Amino acid sequence: MQNTVFRGVATALVTPMTAAGVDYETLGRLIDWQIDEGVNALVIAGTSGEGSTLSDEEHREVLRYSAQRVTGRVPVIAGTGSNDTAYAIDLTRCACEVGCDAMLLVTPYYNKATQRGLIESFTAIADASTKPCILYNVPSRTGCNLLPQSCAALAEHPNIVGVKEASGNISQIAELAALTRGKLDIYSGNDDQIVPLLSLGGAGVISVVSNILPKKTVELCDRFFAGDVAGSADLQLDMLPLINALFCEVNPIPVKAAVAALGFGENYVRLPLTTMEPEHEAVLRACMREQGLNV
Repeated sequence: MQNTVFRGVATALVTPMTAAGVDYETLGRLIDWQIDEGVNALVIAGTSGEGSTLSDEEHREVLRYSAQRVTGRVPVIAGTGSNDTAYAIDLTRCACEVGCDAMLLVTPYYNKATQRGLIESFTAIADASTKPCILYNVPSRTGCNLLPQSCAALAEHPNIVGVKEASGNISQIAELAALTRGKLDIYSGNDDQIVPLLSLGGAGVISVVSNILPKKTVELCDRFFAGDVAGSADLQLDMLPLINALFCEVNPIPVKAAVAALGFGENYVRLPLTTMEPEHEAVLRACMREQGLNV
C-alpha cells in the first residue's frame, strides 16, 4: 500500500509508572532498547500502555515525549481512540501536532455503536487527522465488532490505511482481506496468530510479546516475508507458552510484570488493574527463562 505506516512488528509499548506518575526515564530507556532491537514501529498509550487510565494531561505528554524521544527512528503510532468521538478527535489533533506519525483508533467501548455509527465515528476522526489512521478491532474488550464490510467502506477514506484485527476470528479476518485487498494493511492483534494472519496477506503485528522479545518477534515476521514460512511457524510455536503466560491475566498485567523483571521500572499498574498473582508470575518467569531471558 502507498500509505503503509509500517511492515513487520510494532510493539504495543507498556507505559512505565510508579505511584507518583509516569516514569519517563524508564519509558525513554524502553523506547531506545526497542528500537535498538529492531522493531519497526511503536504504539504509544494503547491498551498495553494503559491509555485508558492515563489522565488527559498524561496522555498528551506521553505522546509528546515519545515522539520526541524516537526522533523519527521508527514510526510512532498514537493510541487516540475513545468511546467519545469528540474526545478522540481532540486527542488525534494533539498527536498530530506533537509529531506522532499515525493513529490507532479503537472501536468505541461500553456505549458501543451500530456499524453505521462506527463508520461515521471513524470517518469524523480521520477527517480531523493529518496523519494515517489504523483502526483497531478488539470485540472481547469493547463489546463491539467492526465488520469486514464496514472496514471496506472505511478503506475509501484517504487517511484510513490499516486495521489491527484482534477478534481472533480467522474466518472474519479472511473476509476482511478479501474485501479490502490492496486498500488496507491488516495487522495481527493477537500474538498467537501472527503467522496465520500473515498467510492471508497481513502486513505484520501490533504485538505485546515484543515488549520482552522484540528481536525474536521481528525475526518471525522477517522469516515469513523472506519466504521461510516453516521457520516463521517454528518461532510462532516456540513462543506460544510465553504468549499464553502473557495473557493468563488481562493485558497489560502480565507484560508489566515481565518488563519490570527485565529491569524496566516497577511492576506497577493502575486500578482497576492489580499486579499479577504470584503463582501466575512464577509461570511467566519460567517461560521467560525458557526463552533465554535472565529473570
